[in-house]
Amino acid sequence: MSEPSPAARPLAGIRVIDLTSVVVGPACTLRLADFGAEVIKIEPPGGDMLRCLGGPSPGGRHAGSYLHLNRGKRALGLDLKMPAARAVLERLIAGSDILVANMRPEALARLGLDAEGLRGRFPRLVHCTITGFGPGGPYRGRPAYDSVVQGVSGIAGLAERRDGRPLYAPLLLADHVTGEIAASAILAALFARERTGAGATLEVPMHETMAAFVLHEHLGPRTFVPPLGRAGDARVLNPENRPLPTADGWISLTANSDAQVHAFLRAVGRADMIDDPRLATVADRFRNVDLWFRIRSEALAARTTAEWLAVFSRADVPAMPCHTLETLERDPHLAAVGLIGTDAHPTEGTVRTIRPTILHDGAPAAAGRPAPPPGYDTRAVLHGLGLSEAETDVLIATGAAFETGTG
Repeated sequence: MSEPSPAARPLAGIRVIDLTSVVVGPACTLRLADFGAEVIKIEPPGGDMLRCLGGPSPGGRHAGSYLHLNRGKRALGLDLKMPAARAVLERLIAGSDILVANMRPEALARLGLDAEGLRGRFPRLVHCTITGFGPGGPYRGRPAYDSVVQGVSGIAGLAERRDGRPLYAPLLLADHVTGEIAASAILAALFARERTGAGATLEVPMHETMAAFVLHEHLGPRTFVPPLGRAGDARVLNPENRPLPTADGWISLTANSDAQVHAFLRAVGRADMIDDPRLATVADRFRNVDLWFRIRSEALAARTTAEWLAVFSRADVPAMPCHTLETLERDPHLAAVGLIGTDAHPTEGTVRTIRPTILHDGAPAAAGRPAPPPGYDTRAVLHGLGLSEAETDVLIATGAAFETGTG
């Protein structure tokens, strides 16, 4: 694997203590690893639940989703219930820049890892917790997973407005979005530390984050006092706002500007509608969204997806194939840019990897090594802290730390 360019490693020299698990926290620390930070993922005996929760693997502890969210990180096995392990962690924190956790606040406090306790001793530390629900409200301290947050934040209810029944988005949307926002908050805190010398205490609550995500788009007419109408973007919530059926599949198409709409109507043989006052402007189409979407959905059934894509490409109408999970892997653009590659895993053989998507000076950073087994780097990390071989052996023998195959 080729080494990334210096420009693609803006966080080189930054160390992150990763106390996260499952998806929301690892999504955050993956972004930091992609930017070049040294991310040390600390797992308890048994490892991160996602190792098995995310599906099968040849070795039984390396689910595909786990590998993708934890590549480029180092694996340190510690049983933080043991004082000797907590002493090791404190020594590690002393030489680190960032700590990220998605435990409940009371669990962090029991381990002595809450921000109030740590930042008094390590004032340059950026301490970030990702919680389900922020302080001050009645949900504080309750457990939260992606589906719980999709429900309480209104995401699942959007489908109820459109289709008559609530539905979860079939991907861990709340986890990924909140994780990315947490990473951006950490980067801002690092930038501020460069100017002030002081770290920061950050909390990113999933419920508030995703509720704001929904309301930015759908508060709409209720933004104003008094309200000008019912909440919800009528275009996005329209039942016909979905991929359009062709003779042999589906197309994802959007035409928003007047020029795009006129080009679409000509392309599908409905030029007679161009001067229809119900469709003349963006505002007209918003008011008559049912008519506009009905014309769109009825227009494409007579020709194949490939034929329509060629037509819309010539007409400069935004349209792309609507992929399935199977066809997405074969997308020609993704193949050309090399999004999916392969690498050798220490226990799983050849694995497929998904490289970082952000381009620095025109090129992506390297994906980094595949996510290692639990405790794979324990001995190396402990030696890096100055512990001798004998001290390391004692920690492992007593169960305070563990190596691959012993956790």
